[in-house]
Amino acid sequence: MYAFVFSVMLTVVIFALPISAFAEQPESSYWYPEGLMNWSPESDTDAIFNKSSVPLADREVLYKVNNTSQSEAKLVALSALNPNTSGVPSQGGNKFFANTFSYWQYVDVMVYWAGSAGEGIIVPPSADVIDAAHKNGVPILGNVFFPPKVYGGKEEWLEQMLVQREDGSFPAADKLLEVASYYGFDGWFINQETGGGTEETAEKMKDFLAYLQEHKQKDMQIMWYDSMTKNGDINWQNALTDQNKMFLQDGEERVSDSMFLNFWWNSQEASYNKAKEIGRDPYDLFAGIDVEANGTNTNVNWEGIFPEGRSPYTSLGVYRPDWAFKTSTTMDEFYDKEQEFWTGEAGDPSETFKNGSWKGMAHYFTAKTSVQELPFVTHFNTGSGKSFVVNGVTRSERDWNNRSLQNILPTWRWLTEGSGQPLNVDFDWEQAYYGGSSLKISGKLSNENTTHLKLYKTDLPIEKDTEISVTYQTDVKKPNMKLGVSFIGQPEKFVFFDVKKKSRNEWTTETFKLKKYQGEKIAAISLYFDSEEVIEDYQMNIGELKVTNKHSDKEVPGSPTNPTWLEMAYKEGLYADLSVKWDPVDDTIQHYELYRRHANGEKEFLGATPNNVYHISDLRRDGKETATTLEIVAVSKDYVKSEAVEVTFEWPPYPIPKADFSASQTVAAPGDEIQFFNNSSEATEEVQWHFDGATPATSTEKDPVVTYQEEGVYAVTLVAKNSEGEDSLTKEEFITISKDATNIENVALNKTAVASGQCGTSEGPLNAIDGETANNSKWCAIGDNQWLTVDLGEVYHLSEFVLKHAEAGGESPAFNTKAFKIETSRDGENWENTVTATANTAAVSEHPIPITEARYVRLSIQQPTQGGDQAARIYELEAYGY
Repeated sequence: MYAFVFSVMLTVVIFALPISAFAEQPESSYWYPEGLMNWSPESDTDAIFNKSSVPLADREVLYKVNNTSQSEAKLVALSALNPNTSGVPSQGGNKFFANTFSYWQYVDVMVYWAGSAGEGIIVPPSADVIDAAHKNGVPILGNVFFPPKVYGGKEEWLEQMLVQREDGSFPAADKLLEVASYYGFDGWFINQETGGGTEETAEKMKDFLAYLQEHKQKDMQIMWYDSMTKNGDINWQNALTDQNKMFLQDGEERVSDSMFLNFWWNSQEASYNKAKEIGRDPYDLFAGIDVEANGTNTNVNWEGIFPEGRSPYTSLGVYRPDWAFKTSTTMDEFYDKEQEFWTGEAGDPSETFKNGSWKGMAHYFTAKTSVQELPFVTHFNTGSGKSFVVNGVTRSERDWNNRSLQNILPTWRWLTEGSGQPLNVDFDWEQAYYGGSSLKISGKLSNENTTHLKLYKTDLPIEKDTEISVTYQTDVKKPNMKLGVSFIGQPEKFVFFDVKKKSRNEWTTETFKLKKYQGEKIAAISLYFDSEEVIEDYQMNIGELKVTNKHSDKEVPGSPTNPTWLEMAYKEGLYADLSVKWDPVDDTIQHYELYRRHANGEKEFLGATPNNVYHISDLRRDGKETATTLEIVAVSKDYVKSEAVEVTFEWPPYPIPKADFSASQTVAAPGDEIQFFNNSSEATEEVQWHFDGATPATSTEKDPVVTYQEEGVYAVTLVAKNSEGEDSLTKEEFITISKDATNIENVALNKTAVASGQCGTSEGPLNAIDGETANNSKWCAIGDNQWLTVDLGEVYHLSEFVLKHAEAGGESPAFNTKAFKIETSRDGENWENTVTATANTAAVSEHPIPITEARYVRLSIQQPTQGGDQAARIYELEAYGY
């Protein structure tokens, strides 16, 4: 047992906790019906990490910047905001390139699109996505997906969800509402596409929806997908018809709040008329467009929703706008595609008429704003970065993403006016004042090439002490910039404040008092750029815009209190996984920051969350330190930091190394080079190799290369050492030197194979030994104890196995097989384990082995993917031998 110390000022409390197995990163939830029914916050150790702490903000339309947009019809986005259902970190991840969707101003409802037969069919949104949506005033729904049978759907899942008690209640519906309330999101999207239903099934589903409607919290929403009809068949109507209207409205009974209509329509006029007939608002209907494959090249009959000269027939449903992320390889490409999708190729929401056939969502929908309360602070932080910067100081060099930290980003991308060629405007992930990005304005600047950049639509009150400030950085002699505000009633008329402080390529803040305009409301915030002299390569970075009341940014918030370890675990004595909880301060807190204090006094940023619990993974021991101190800081909505709460834990004794190694090949011809790889534990400080019969016979290199001149079978020894001790590993008969090595080939190719099962008729075991990875040629199986056995036809001398996993076939790395064994047998009855993998992440995994005589090879899978998906995907199993 090891001591854990918390210190807050003069108070010191000591807790003793046992060491546990290495703790897993908390993940966002996903369930099958049985898992949902067994879920509770008390039994789910990850549940507390999956709660949103951001309430749903109010927002307004206010005014529009073009003549084509409207706000009667709404827009729902069904978006895969994470690439998989399983394996989604609860509080952000360690990659810069992530789907940091940011066009919330055009979305009225977001559906967290997820769920699969292999992972789980009931999926609440991840907490960071809820936080981002709510900050922008957008309700977000979880997804209940009953898959078509061809994609693994099961009638029993539907039956389990529709179980009804004698009193008429639906226990699964109660659980859905409990989950939404606990996690803090806004309802559910119900997508029933599993065939085999009857009229009784349809009636039961209608009752299920009506029960949700009756028992949900006031502001929750239930959205139904146009799939099942009143006779229980799956028959997409692509409109509101007599066949599906019962799932929206049944006489006087409101069954669902809205319906997503399938994609195959030409006009939605009939849906409009049917909605009026049954007494429902036509804008409760969302006519779907499927943009997953073609994005902005999708052919849409826009007049079928937005007829010229009259109000829209229905609202719009956009299926998979995450196309922009999925088809991009860089953040710049992703944001360029997002801009084109939402505002059109001209990249100006005020001039969407200049776009081609794809006008952009800004053409049809007026941007809304949730910027209505003081203080308003933005750092143009998109929610991910290549480093983390705090007030201009880099506090972490690691990649990160956390959409809980995404600021409200500019309403208009980009609304520029002026003479000549406007300056370029974009996000800059190389420069930040706080977080991972800033706003960059660049290009040629002169008084003949000015730019008025309108950024934010707002409804901010100006009080007696209200001030506006801008924090900026430029290398030019003077900023050549003005800060502009306009007021409700005259949003196009701006007052400008001349920014004069010299930056000298350092972050500089200039503040302006707004007392003169007390009682007004700010309608827009802008920046204006001009210069009396020509500046060919002008660049300005904006790190912060703030509207606040004087001295409020001097009010230091209270410190977090009562910190409590929820979990602490070690790996190899060098890494700690820990979870810590504290009592929240109050609702004036923007979020909490966590830092690690190093021995040299430097503070390293570890993460931040609006929640009052945080998990830190893989905290690396600093040298041979015996204890580590963390700090937890509350950050106000003005971005003022509290005094830190210190959290200290002790490390276990520094570990003795554990020796391990592998080789580039275990069978070679005389004179061939073989490279050995030191796979010893990270605590190893030096190594000593011993090679029987090789040249050289010994080595202290990390990964030496040796040769053997004589045929034979040889042992290899590795000694791993550090200041605490040493460990030795000898592998007898590990290397075989033979002239026959030149005849080694893939002896499994096109032999025979059997398996535990297969996902579909075209995904059988022979696909794993056909030499192909293209055209989805794979063996796939769902279920427990998945295995694949290959009969080589005769006994071979085997020296290596190569497995090509999901990523090798073009699928997500999240589907690469994580844990598996490879066994061999001469007779198919007596098996010997030759390979054990417990943490594979590679697309192609190579497994050299000592020469083994076998006719049969069996792959047994313990964990088929990196997360919870239970489908094994093997594109090729290669067995090399002679």
